[in-house]
Amino acid sequence: MIKKVCVFCGGLSGNDEAYLKGAEQFGRLLVENGIGLVYGGGSVGLMGAVADAVLKAGGVAVGVIPESLVNREIGHNGLSELIVVDTMHERKAKMAELADAFVALPGGYGTLEELFEIITLTIIEAQSKPCGIYNILGYYNHLLHFLDEVAEQGFITREDREFLVVEEDPALLLAGMESMKPYKSTRWQVMAKTRKH
Repeated sequence: MIKKVCVFCGGLSGNDEAYLKGAEQFGRLLVENGIGLVYGGGSVGLMGAVADAVLKAGGVAVGVIPESLVNREIGHNGLSELIVVDTMHERKAKMAELADAFVALPGGYGTLEELFEIITLTIIEAQSKPCGIYNILGYYNHLLHFLDEVAEQGFITREDREFLVVEEDPALLLAGMESMKPYKSTRWQVMAKTRKH
């Protein structure tokens, strides 16, 4: 059962108001389902929007932020809890520890890095919590098409490409993640077959 979702998303808001509205909608949906928020601790951009929506709806929002970014990302002072850590590595480890599932909303380099790290940890079976993408306005479509090509070229397995729950409807996303079973990659069998003796 998912009690806390770690949300990866942008410190900027994007060029379409739908991104902010989607972040706010997701925050409200978490509270409606009795789910708490874990995120990067910022008060601006989509990060701030999802946290503010959770708090406004009476939910719990926990932020994790490196000390070096408290001022740059404008650490959120109104959270249920703001955990200040030393490094980005500690930030991601703490968010992963606190959460029962992971969702990426639109974002930039940091969001993509966080998403790919958690995907990689899932594939190598270092973590087994559900992972999903809230694909607002089809934001991740190009990336997903690229991953299709990565699978087609044999650098990931088809199963590694498809285990992510991807939805443009946040309610369907949460439902899909709730029913997601721990992922077991087939990459080890593929690697064993290609290993030179």
